[in-house]
Amino acid sequence: MEKTKQLQAGERVPDVVFKTRVGDAPVCGDSSGLWHDVTTADIFTGKKVIVFALPGAFTPTCSSTHLPGYETRYEELAALGINAVYCISVNDAFVMDNWARDLRCKNVKLVPDGNADFTRGMGMLVEKRNVGFGERSWRYSMLVDDGVITKLFVEPGFSDDCSTDPFEVSDADTMLAYLRGGTK
Repeated sequence: MEKTKQLQAGERVPDVVFKTRVGDAPVCGDSSGLWHDVTTADIFTGKKVIVFALPGAFTPTCSSTHLPGYETRYEELAALGINAVYCISVNDAFVMDNWARDLRCKNVKLVPDGNADFTRGMGMLVEKRNVGFGERSWRYSMLVDDGVITKLFVEPGFSDDCSTDPFEVSDADTMLAYLRGGTK
């Protein structure tokens, strides 16, 4: 897999279209208009948002700690001027929708990056073939202001087929500490 350069603070997020679903469809591929395109402009323009990315829906750390941490701390983040919190994963819309329902997400918005376009553009796409995942996102979080990355927390050990799943700096507490002017 050809790697792209990891984006840094001061750079704009990739310009992509996310394929999402609105409502429930009784049959895959039906023509009821339930597919909904969401652009990065829709998510980021004129807003101060937090994005955190993780390897996969329904996986242990992602489901028990990473996403629930942001869901639980959402009001604190909003009180610090955050307009929205997004979770991005290289999963399809059906998986992300069901994961949101399973975790009873009310605040964090789950965004499917099924084709890995955003993740690849961020330079965060890694191989996880060693655990049967194929291409997935490396775990990270970032603060984005009007489409520009202002702070990026990337988990250590970025590599293909990493034998561990680091979860040290992309959590909600680290982001809260940063927003409050301190460090975790």
